[in-house]
Amino acid sequence: MEKLIDIRNVRHAYKTETGPLPVLDGLDVSVPEGGFVAVVGPSGCGKSTLTRLIAGLMKPDEGEVWLHGERVKGPRSTVGMAFQNPVLLEWRTILKNVLLPLEIVPTKLSRKQGEERARFLLSLVGLEGFEDKRPSELSGGMRQRASLCRALIHQPEVLILDEPFGALDAFTREDLWQTMHRVKEREPFTGVLITHDLRESIFLADQVVVLSGRPARTQFVLDIPSSGPRTLDDLYTPEAAEQLNILRHQIQIAQGRAPAEASQPDPIRREARA
Repeated sequence: MEKLIDIRNVRHAYKTETGPLPVLDGLDVSVPEGGFVAVVGPSGCGKSTLTRLIAGLMKPDEGEVWLHGERVKGPRSTVGMAFQNPVLLEWRTILKNVLLPLEIVPTKLSRKQGEERARFLLSLVGLEGFEDKRPSELSGGMRQRASLCRALIHQPEVLILDEPFGALDAFTREDLWQTMHRVKEREPFTGVLITHDLRESIFLADQVVVLSGRPARTQFVLDIPSSGPRTLDDLYTPEAAEQLNILRHQIQIAQGRAPAEASQPDPIRREARA
């Protein structure tokens, strides 16, 4: 399967008053077209930096980032992004907030087509009837649904989700996980999810990449087999328990709280039992 996202030996450091702060060190990540990859790792290891590199919002000091066979050298209109804070504009209705990217990103959609698409997306995530409301009139979960629609309005090839559900309560978060599966079924995209929630990673992704402590490298890759649509009950199976134990152990290694695996030239990779 073609690699839509291909990150090759990326190194990056931030400039600080005390000198360079390395955050990525020889990072390698690839995502096949239509794939959904979750990235987990210790706090501050460079996960959000990774999303900015994919979106073309910054350039690596060394290495290359490729999208659909083209080297990323600047911002890409084919990338949509959703963050932990929805950042909806209070002076615009929910519908007009969703339409905002079409005022910025070149599109072939007419104004009428754009509005029809926005209404379709809002209906898809359960916000039909809230198009004319203001952000303050919606709950946190509803605002996050609107943010997801805004990220998808221009039909991006890649959707980057940077901890979009992290600030929500457990019930709302699980409801949005199920919404994500419905959206991806109707609106195919290649996804990259940044998360600290290991349950979220195995429920949404078909592959979980564990980053090491800073400066981050690709420490471990876990393939998540799937035999069909997922339900929340899948999180309570012996297979899910095994996957979570594997990931918890890898996070402990990344945090320096468990012995590292025997060194290998390539990231350790494992496919959990189906």
